[in-house]
Amino acid sequence: MRTYTSGIQAVLDARVTLRQRILLWITAKDRTTGAAESVGFWNGFDNLDFTINGVTRTYYGAGNMLGVDAITMVSGLTVQSQKVKLSAIAPEVELAIRQYDARLAPVEMHKAYFDPLSEALIDAPVQIFTGWVDKLQIDRAAENGNFTGTLTLVSAARALTRMLGTTKSDADLRRRSSTDAFRKYASIASAVTFFWGEQTTTPAAVSPASPGVQPINYAK
Repeated sequence: MRTYTSGIQAVLDARVTLRQRILLWITAKDRTTGAAESVGFWNGFDNLDFTINGVTRTYYGAGNMLGVDAITMVSGLTVQSQKVKLSAIAPEVELAIRQYDARLAPVEMHKAYFDPLSEALIDAPVQIFTGWVDKLQIDRAAENGNFTGTLTLVSAARALTRMLGTTKSDADLRRRSSTDAFRKYASIASAVTFFWGEQTTTPAAVSPASPGVQPINYAK
């Protein structure tokens, strides 16, 4: 369930018409220095500063961010996908695409609520999406069309699909517990020959790297 600030909740409860804007914040890696750099875009007018978690951020507007697919709230461990369309010819967007490596860059999306008459921000923006950039597609425009870039974002639930870094080895188990010898002979398991349900009189070849390993006969 989404949590709103007291100021926004009061206005929503009063069923007052509000103007909503989407804010996108990307923390990408500089291709030259490797340093993490952040940039923000929003589908509002001009450039505007917003305070997010006590930190002031500058978000570029005026056409940099062209559109956002409808954001659907999901529950559980579902990996949510989200598309954001940017103007690829805007200088700030072009810089973000060419100078920074946005692949798997952390992203945040917030929703800002404004008074439709005064254009004043009601309260601090509400976070609605957290995740990473999955891919970036540059769409070359037709004649008289818009040159755009489409970001495909995936939610933070993607982290739960990562494989464990450990392997099935004696060394990995002993790093966790020095007395865990469950996989003590894992490294020579492939050198041991098993005979299931048959009789053999010919000794199996023993790997030079595994001296002393003898075949095991499980003949009935």
